[in-house]
Amino acid sequence: MTVHTPEPAAPVTHTVLDETPVGPLTLVATGAALTGLYMTDQRHRPPQETFGAPTAPDKPPFTEAIAQLRAYFRGELTTFDLPLALRGTPFQRRVWAALCTIPYGETVSYGQLADRLGTPSASRAVGLANGRNPIGIIVPCHRVVGANGNLTGYGGGLDRKRRLLAFERTADTLFPTEACG
Repeated sequence: MTVHTPEPAAPVTHTVLDETPVGPLTLVATGAALTGLYMTDQRHRPPQETFGAPTAPDKPPFTEAIAQLRAYFRGELTTFDLPLALRGTPFQRRVWAALCTIPYGETVSYGQLADRLGTPSASRAVGLANGRNPIGIIVPCHRVVGANGNLTGYGGGLDRKRRLLAFERTADTLFPTEACG
């Protein structure tokens, strides 16, 4: 996965991928880098007017993002490789980078993630940064659970988190292939 800072003058655009197994997804990009992936009713979802003008889904980086998301939902892709421009504090960006190291089908606790970052007492801060992840699914914040393994907060809702984790843990596709294009 490539993470870079977009050029300041690049226009912000968005497109909506309507048919996914977890509902509509709004993809947002600045220039050639994805800056957001938002679900309906997502906590910390920016206002729609900040997403810029809609664009055709056949424009970069949307074409590749949509293709990889569809492959993921069909059970054919376990790691995304897309240009991302994550906007957040340095600590948030460290947490989000660490999320990308959690293997497909596995989970870690907030405390374990804090340990990995070398800040064992920062599990609460890790949880807050996790909740502000602007590119859900692709940056897999759904793979973080409570210390006892229980599902805890997820910006897209606990039902979506439960479904994504169950999907990644099974050999079969839980989502219908026709919903993925």
